[in-house]
Amino acid sequence: MILALDVGNTNIVLGCMTEEHICFTARLSTNRLKTSYEYAVLLRDIFALNHMEIGQVDGGIISSVVPVLSEVLGEAVKLLIGTPPYLIGSGAKTDLTVCMDQPEQLGSDLIVDAVAAIAEYPKPLVIFDMGTATTVSVVDTEGRYQGGMIIPGVMLTLEAVASRTSQLPHVSLDKPKQLIGKNTINCMKSGIVYGNAAMVDGIIERIEEELGAPVTVIATGGVAGTIIPFCKRDIIYDDSLLLKGLRILYQRQCQKGSEVVP
Repeated sequence: MILALDVGNTNIVLGCMTEEHICFTARLSTNRLKTSYEYAVLLRDIFALNHMEIGQVDGGIISSVVPVLSEVLGEAVKLLIGTPPYLIGSGAKTDLTVCMDQPEQLGSDLIVDAVAAIAEYPKPLVIFDMGTATTVSVVDTEGRYQGGMIIPGVMLTLEAVASRTSQLPHVSLDKPKQLIGKNTINCMKSGIVYGNAAMVDGIIERIEEELGAPVTVIATGGVAGTIIPFCKRDIIYDDSLLLKGLRILYQRQCQKGSEVVP
């Protein structure tokens, strides 16, 4: 059994997995001030809440887009299981062909998403990861990472609208009652949900035009489950995509007998 951690700017998603399935997942707020011991206590408590023994974990793997926490969480995992975890950093060596100007700048989360999607879904692929930022990854028919887009995230946009205007309130990201809002709050909810859904549909259409072929579309990330149901295109919602990718990379590195490093 392995412990996988996806360290994002807003949340840390962890999963406890065997080779066949994910035993449980949990989500923590990303806190750059916590120490390795504090994170170790949190991880231990999460295992207890899920009625799992930390001693059953054979190894760990971490994908992090927050460099300051990579070492901290690595030490926390080592404190719990006795061995250091594999670390996937930007530009990590993962056998993924990256056709970009500066491959070393590609975020570890995008690398892991692509590895999982290539293993599970028909190519070519478009992957939407909807977190603090909405990222778009394009993988061609040969399994090569061609590039993508970085777009302001759903919650980031909603927060900016409320913070930078005098009369618009902070609202939660709930399902809008209808497309055409009848009050300020419903107008904001409709705008953010349908606006992002239309953006996703439009980007897919334009990518297909550029590639000259239909694509398989996968969506993942914290708010994807709210936005994707309002899209008109067929989109596969896979909330565990990154954890699946971490499991694949962990198994590959165990076979190689080497550590994943940036």
